[in-house]
Amino acid sequence: MTPYRTRFAPSPTGELHLGHAYSAWVAWQAACCDPSHFVLRIDDLDFTRCHDHFRQSQIDDLHWLGLSWDAAPLLQSARMDRYQQALDYLQDEGLIYPCYLTRREVNAILSAPQETSLKDALSDKELNDRAQKGTKAAWRLDTTQIKQRSLPTSWHDMGYGTQPLSLDTMGDVVIARRDIGASYHLSVVLDDFDSEITLVTRGADLMAETPVQILLHHLLDLPIPHYAHHALVRDDTGKRLAKRDDARALKTYRDQGDSPEYVINLSQSLIK
Repeated sequence: MTPYRTRFAPSPTGELHLGHAYSAWVAWQAACCDPSHFVLRIDDLDFTRCHDHFRQSQIDDLHWLGLSWDAAPLLQSARMDRYQQALDYLQDEGLIYPCYLTRREVNAILSAPQETSLKDALSDKELNDRAQKGTKAAWRLDTTQIKQRSLPTSWHDMGYGTQPLSLDTMGDVVIARRDIGASYHLSVVLDDFDSEITLVTRGADLMAETPVQILLHHLLDLPIPHYAHHALVRDDTGKRLAKRDDARALKTYRDQGDSPEYVINLSQSLIK
């Protein structure tokens, strides 16, 4: 089998758990266990929640599982200029707009019975006043403008088949947070392209995010990788695992002397 070029992209906000082990193993298998086709990316864009000690612990866990990579891990925090370059392009194309609304205001507008555009919720004077006061803007996709372009209405997942892509259900998604300068959607699209990723494997809980990323690939004129979302590792109650679940942390299994093979087999047995 010809290996795909894949990636595993944890956020250093806690310890890796069994769910991460399974997800990393899926990507590693798709790369035919070849370090030259496997990329480790550290999704540390949210500097308010990410910590270096978790990053190193995660790297240690992955090495313990038997995974390896040829290049140094890609750090999102070192790529802010790249993200800004893409934002400048989208702004020049008239495909995004600055949003000065607070989260409470956004929620109120979206929950209101009458239809109100987020873009037009504030008058020009209100926009200027907030900008003058130093309020930072988030940047949102302008679906009204984007609808004028020829876009796909569906995308394909290797495990779940054809999926819809609808701007109406997507809304004006934030692609640059006011406190960070980029968003998960924008960063992963650019990271995957720059890393020459041909297959994105990840949990099914992220499948709902994929249409936005497919759209960004089109708007930025970037090739679209294959996508394969997999079922999740869940606990005995059917709840998916979280980083706060220390009992399922890979470090816990390592410290108590379990083998990597045991952990991988355990994670597979809990797929639901």
